[in-house]
Amino acid sequence: MDPTSRGARFHSWRLFAGMLGIALGLIAAIHSSDGEQPSATAAAAPKSGAPPKGAATKEAPVPLNKNGTVLLDKAGKRLLLKTQVVLREAMLEQFCCLKQTKEHESILSLDAKAYAVHAGLLALGAKIGTPVQYNPEYKAPTGQRIEIFVSWADDQGKMQRVPAQSWVRKATHRFWAVPLETLPAGLKLPKNSELRHDAKLKELSWYGPMTVPQRDEFLALSSDKAFRKAIEYFFEQGQSHEMKADWVFAGSGFYKDEDTKKEYYLAEDGDLICVANFPSATIDVAVPSSSQGDGLLFEAYTERIPPKGTPVTVELIPVVEKEAKPEKPGEK
Repeated sequence: MDPTSRGARFHSWRLFAGMLGIALGLIAAIHSSDGEQPSATAAAAPKSGAPPKGAATKEAPVPLNKNGTVLLDKAGKRLLLKTQVVLREAMLEQFCCLKQTKEHESILSLDAKAYAVHAGLLALGAKIGTPVQYNPEYKAPTGQRIEIFVSWADDQGKMQRVPAQSWVRKATHRFWAVPLETLPAGLKLPKNSELRHDAKLKELSWYGPMTVPQRDEFLALSSDKAFRKAIEYFFEQGQSHEMKADWVFAGSGFYKDEDTKKEYYLAEDGDLICVANFPSATIDVAVPSSSQGDGLLFEAYTERIPPKGTPVTVELIPVVEKEAKPEKPGEK
């Protein structure tokens, strides 16, 4: 039985309540004796550069698992994950997976249980939404928006901090095709080129990124508008475009084994922070994103990712959206 149907049939609110209880216990355990609330400065997180100042001075982050890879930073209103780079060049389904699960399609790997991350987000007050749905129709994942940052030491030992989206880009290594009845009269495509015309399908196709010299070479072959428009399209689609989509706390789901009667948190299969939609994702990308091999939307932004094995701290920050102020009478 696949995770989609298992999650739909055996979603367990009792197990969810137990996880919520864990989170509430964590909150009680980390409250300081004076009950002081974090300041606005402590809660703020810069978009890039050095880690946020003033957030970790009064209360050290609290480990939520035995090996200390998931830490609750109450003062900074964030969850910290101690991960490492496991992949720099490939199509992606995950941004961060669990150790020894999906490292062949994830930039980062975390040595922890997914439920520890889930409980930590609950302890921060993050609101769970709903995982992606495919039947009877597609519904995008929902939940509280989670800002994600990555921090690491570069080869000079200087700390870097950037939004996680900057390590992910729209897929460039894929086939692109545009309708084209026939090639312009007298035009012969270069041999051993990825640029091809299928007379049966009546389309022109190209694979992967197109360089500026390649574009100029193809444009010089013909003045035909349709052909030139296709070349420009291939060139543009092959450029690196940073991922703009947000992540949301979808919350995964639960599966009850009919034989053993044990219940399992679906994200323990590895789907922790996804860039392709999975019903089992704890944190999912909030746009339609295929999880099928040929239709994957995103790939690793190789040039921006540090070497494999680099320790990386991932910050998960639940975003409290500002409520729109009611319009006063007479205002426009």
